[in-house]
Amino acid sequence: MDQVDPAKVEKTARHPRNNTDWPKVGIFAQRGKNRPNQMGATICRVLKVDGIQLHLEGLDAIDGSPVLDIKPWVAEFAPRGEVFQPQWITELMRSYWRS
Repeated sequence: MDQVDPAKVEKTARHPRNNTDWPKVGIFAQRGKNRPNQMGATICRVLKVDGIQLHLEGLDAIDGSPVLDIKPWVAEFAPRGEVFQPQWITELMRSYWRS
């Protein structure tokens, strides 16, 4: 996200992945990289620490992105109660991690 050209930062609503079957939503309703704040947060697994290099699994970021902080997963900070997720996100994520 830190590598995104400032001219490509999204400031208006758009269809996620430019799929017109999905509703137009703002960038903060998506996990797109063209964010005004150029930061993201994700849950991942630390595989190895080698000096200042981290080897991670499941990190949703561009290769080489700086990691600003690492925190443990704590269940008490997870969402409480039922989580609502729009259908378009379920469709988008169906094949998200497949290579």
